[in-house]
Amino acid sequence: MDPQSKKTALRMIPYGLYVLTAESPKGAVAAATVNWVTQASFEPPLVAVGVKKDSGAHAIIQEAKTFALNVLGKGQQGLAFKFFKSLEREGDSIGGEKFTKGTTGAPILASTIAAIECKLVETIERGDHSIFLGEVVDARVQQAPTGRADDATLILKDLGETTFYGG
Repeated sequence: MDPQSKKTALRMIPYGLYVLTAESPKGAVAAATVNWVTQASFEPPLVAVGVKKDSGAHAIIQEAKTFALNVLGKGQQGLAFKFFKSLEREGDSIGGEKFTKGTTGAPILASTIAAIECKLVETIERGDHSIFLGEVVDARVQQAPTGRADDATLILKDLGETTFYGG
């Protein structure tokens, strides 16, 4: 396989951007920008998310057995970049971003356009990322979209010509 062709072809898959959040039973909080997300089932509603095995979010999700996907909207590039690195919890904020606890206990960022809360139902351990399969137990829209809902989501290419993930 030609490595450059593989990289280019895999980068042709469009990705939305989300801040994955979770809180452990001991109060440790994870918040990380992720983009390998897809709906996997209508009934029950399931989503799949790829999480790097050596990330802090990975360990906290395995411990908490719950997580939330905070949907980033158009114009929220700054939030995407902010959560590319580990940030500390400061009371009811992470890296200065206010949150409330959702139904599952996972942090729901106040500034994102929507949030999807999941209970972890399966973990697939392969390669350098795990696939967490979550059953949707709650969802909220914090900013109603105008037009198509998927047009409101910040996507990876919105971060600029030199920002890539995958391949």
